[in-house]
Amino acid sequence: MAEGSRSDGFQGAKTAPAGGPLPVRWSSRGRAMTFQVWGWRREDASQVLAWMPEAEGGRGAAMPRRTPATKDPTAVERANLLNMAKLSIKGLIESALSFGRTLDSDYPPLQQFFVVMEHCLKHGLKVRKSFLSYNKTIWGPLELVEKLYPEAEEIGASVRDLPGLKTPLGRARAWLRLALMQKKMADYLRCLIIQRDLLSEFYEYHALMMEEEGAVIVGLLVGLNVIDANLCVKGEDLDSQVGVIDFSMYLKNEEDIENERDVQIAAILDQKNYVEELNRQLNSTVSSLHSRVDSLEKSNTKLIEELAIAKNNIIKLQEENHQLRSENKLILMKTQQHLEVTKVDVETELQTYKHSRQGLDEMYNEARRQLRDESQLRQGSEDGLKEKNEIIARLEEKTNKITAAMRQLEQRLQQAEKAQMEAEDEDKKYLQECQSKSDNLQKQISQKEKQLVQLETDLKIEKEWRQTLQEDLQKEKDALSHLRNETQQIISLKKEFLNIQDENQQLKKIYHEQEQALQELGNKLSESKLKIEDIKEANKALQGLVWLKDKEATHCKLCEKEFSLSKRKHHCRNCGEIFCNACSDNELPLPSSPKPVRVCDSCHALLIQRCSSNLP
Repeated sequence: MAEGSRSDGFQGAKTAPAGGPLPVRWSSRGRAMTFQVWGWRREDASQVLAWMPEAEGGRGAAMPRRTPATKDPTAVERANLLNMAKLSIKGLIESALSFGRTLDSDYPPLQQFFVVMEHCLKHGLKVRKSFLSYNKTIWGPLELVEKLYPEAEEIGASVRDLPGLKTPLGRARAWLRLALMQKKMADYLRCLIIQRDLLSEFYEYHALMMEEEGAVIVGLLVGLNVIDANLCVKGEDLDSQVGVIDFSMYLKNEEDIENERDVQIAAILDQKNYVEELNRQLNSTVSSLHSRVDSLEKSNTKLIEELAIAKNNIIKLQEENHQLRSENKLILMKTQQHLEVTKVDVETELQTYKHSRQGLDEMYNEARRQLRDESQLRQGSEDGLKEKNEIIARLEEKTNKITAAMRQLEQRLQQAEKAQMEAEDEDKKYLQECQSKSDNLQKQISQKEKQLVQLETDLKIEKEWRQTLQEDLQKEKDALSHLRNETQQIISLKKEFLNIQDENQQLKKIYHEQEQALQELGNKLSESKLKIEDIKEANKALQGLVWLKDKEATHCKLCEKEFSLSKRKHHCRNCGEIFCNACSDNELPLPSSPKPVRVCDSCHALLIQRCSSNLP
């Protein structure tokens, strides 16, 4: 593993050359954390024993000193503040999304974000002269946003109406919190950095808000719109808060990285086991669906065969029905023709019978008349009696013949009527039989049609069921292919995991070797520290770097203005010199004091530069 910082957008040396920071992994164990944070440097690789903490001000001529950087210190400050803003915004977004709830004022990443934003807005801020002292606050440029962005007037009015805020710094902090809750901080600051002519009244030309780094930070602030925050500004003491950046939130040792890696590997293994179990269940469901599809196909083939047989039976019955109907029609035609012929014969016989009867009646009437005439004439003449008797006998014979013919005709008529009745009875019986047969055939046809309808509905249901089963099978196949892809991915992840394990073992070996080297260096450093303490005391004694007395200072060391009742004296806890309030209104923790103490502007810039350059 190469020594150097992680490439997460933070500027720093990729390796550890002479005069560079200690490696990242060294800062996670023992005293090396203090060395990295407070800017320990070395002049040359051969001078390992000559380590010196620059934060404590070793200025002796005999001590090896770090060569000054060729870069502009303000550009380095801007780059460091930009990197800190990137880290804080990125960490805030990631932690808020994993937190999954509305953020409040006590959330540590949110507090660190406001501290970093305060430092970014303070960079390069001009000192504003007032009646009693010099004022250096960020409330002025933030108050300017109301004129540029009309929607910001509500925030400004609400900040001014808060009763607990007494200082401009407290109002600026409240303004930042309200802008974050409104999700318009990026819009407000974008309007501000566009108007550089107005910003030049509050910032120096080399300030962060006047350069490109300010535009980059404003662009990063757009990502904070995904965060929901509920901050109680009214009851919070924003005036007396100390804005100190906690770098421990962004420093990770190898144990944390290994733990995170183990957690990720465990999650991947759990996902792999879940996918395998899901794959087994899907395989079982697919096999059951295949068996069901096979059974349904068999039943479907049976139903199709039964349907074909039923259709053939229906076709045969329909053909028989057509044949019977045609035979019935032929029989009806024949019977109707026979009935018509018999009717014509009967009518002709009736007419002949009627004509013959009429003739016989006429002859009988004439014979009776003649008989009457003859009977009348009989009285007159007995001679013609015999002739008349003969005529009468003849007439009687004729009448007997006529009656016999009449009887024959009547018998023939009765026989014709009986034949007609028998034919009608036979026709009725045949019609009844045909109707019964046709009714039976119609019943069979209706039953077969019902069976056909049921079979068609069953076939439709089977087809729909088969389609749904095919769709389910296709879905299961898609899911199975997806799971196979996932299993292949898991297998590749397994291989990567094994490779990572091998690399981890190799890195552990390198780590143990370097830890042994570190232990040796620590032993040498402990010896060198004792020597450094002695040399430092001697150096302080030689150079006279002691706590400067109040009587010895009459002017500020930075602005060189004379002290008075309104312009009081303040000691810098780092260099011991005396400054005015405007030049020493910064606070930072020192190695001698874990709590933030007052430092001058030059020491503040130097310590911030060291801390940011030592970060990975």
